[in-house]
Amino acid sequence: MDCIFCKIANKEIPSQIVYEDEKVIAFKDLEPQAPVHFLVIPKEHIKSADEVTLENCDIIGHIFSVIPKIAKELGVTNGYRIVNNCGEDGGQTVSHIHFHVLGGRSFAWPAG
Repeated sequence: MDCIFCKIANKEIPSQIVYEDEKVIAFKDLEPQAPVHFLVIPKEHIKSADEVTLENCDIIGHIFSVIPKIAKELGVTNGYRIVNNCGEDGGQTVSHIHFHVLGGRSFAWPAG
């Protein structure tokens, strides 16, 4: 498989890992959009939110259970934004479900 996030999860490509367990890995974004910006991905390859099923949805719950722990460890204390892009029109550029977590500054809606 030629998935960059699978290669990061398998330690074939170096990254700045901020958290890892048996199901997920979190690492700093290469082009941060906030003082704190990391991605959380499942180690299992799931292409996008469109491929979340009853059989694999437990991993999404696990991801959302570790995000607050990671954010706190990285000093984010006043809230953060979680972003998931799904599909080409949704802005997804890597075909492996991932969640951007951004913090350390105030955000506007819908952009910013």
